[in-house]
Order: sequence, then C-alpha cells, then structure tokens
Amino acid sequence: MSEELRVPKHVAIILDGNGRWAKAKGLPRNAGHIQGAKVVEDMCEIIYNRGVDYFTVYAFSTENWSRPDDEVAALMKLLRNYMTTAKKRANKNNMKVRVIGDKSRLDKDLQDSIADLEEATSANTGLHFTIAINYGGRDEITRAAKKLCEAVVAGEMSIDEVSADILGSMLDTGDYPDPDLLIRTCGEQRISNFLLWQSAYTEFYFCDKAWPDFNADELEKAIISYNRRDRKYGGLKTE
Repeated sequence: MSEELRVPKHVAIILDGNGRWAKAKGLPRNAGHIQGAKVVEDMCEIIYNRGVDYFTVYAFSTENWSRPDDEVAALMKLLRNYMTTAKKRANKNNMKVRVIGDKSRLDKDLQDSIADLEEATSANTGLHFTIAINYGGRDEITRAAKKLCEAVVAGEMSIDEVSADILGSMLDTGDYPDPDLLIRTCGEQRISNFLLWQSAYTEFYFCDKAWPDFNADELEKAIISYNRRDRKYGGLKTE
C-alpha cells in the first residue's frame, strides 16, 4: 500500500495458543502462559507506540474454569504476580488499566488488587489497557440485561426507554469505543464468546502464529489487513 496506514483506535486480541506453543517445545503448559504474559507486557508498549488508544485482551474466559485444576491455579498465580508489579509499571507508562468480566468468582485478594489497580491508574491518559478475566460475552450481556430490568422495576426508566444504546452503556466496556480490529492467534477462526455485542462491526484478523510468538511484525500484518477492508461499504477495497 502506498498511502499511510490507518491505525485502528481499538484493538482486541484473543490470546490463543499458549499451551500448544509449550507442547511443541516439550514444555509444561504453564511455560506457555508465562511466555504469553511477557508478550502481553511487550505488546502494550508496541501497540501504543503504533498509535492505538485502546487495547483489550482475552486472558481468562468463563469457560476456562473447566480446565485442569493445576492449570487454573497456575493462571491465577500469574494474575497475582502481574498485580504485584502492574500498578508501578502502568503509572510509569501513563497506562489506564481496567479488568472486565464477572470478578465475583475471583478470590477476595484478587478482587481487592484489581480494584486498587483500576483506582490507581484511573487518571492516566495513555493506553487504555483492558484485561478480560472470568469474562464471557453472553454472561456480560446477561448481567447488563439484569441491570436494565432492575432499573425498570425500580421506576428509574420505562420499558419504552430501553434501547440498544442504553443496554450497550451497561456493558463492562460501556464507556469505551467498540473494537475496530479483533485478532485471534494460533489459527482458530472463531470469537469464542468474546465481546459479542461490541464486535458487531469489527474487522477480524486470524493469525497462524501462537500468541507467545506474536510480535510487532505480526501486528503490522494485521493492521495492513485492516486497511484492505472497506469500512464504509464492506468487502475489500478496490485497487
């Protein structure tokens, strides 16, 4: 492309392939998650320097609780380790951090750490980094619908006032823009219950590389693919 690339304002990524990456190297699955976490940290800087304002990652789904107990425990340990250093790193980089999903199932210490991190970084004006933990798109929409029902029952609004915009505002990402580009790594071509409402008009990019191998070059390929799409009329741009 000869013209300057248009950078998506909001990029979301399904971090797939940590376990397969580790298995291919003869390592335990947890080694893949550890490497994947390092790539997330690196990508926050890479993606912001590229001009992206919002970065959302799918770290742990509502379905991931069905994984083996030792793998779930390892993932929770990784999350705890992240929380011990995230506040200092985020504030140093002027990064605003948010966690979406149903946090009520997480241990109390994790809930407290998340609340502390969100509060401590709330005034930062750089990259808006969002981590989806115990998150499912259907669960999110259900929770938003319950809030709407409660508001109607309480007389705060009438049933006629209920709209898509109001429901959308009650989602976990209600005050954030919808993703322009959603990337999934490791060759899978489905969205696995991630940002179902928000991705109604999102462009999708499927990368064959496992998440631990994702890097700046792979991000650039995704942005180039995004620029080949016609966001106004749909389909590929004419040459």
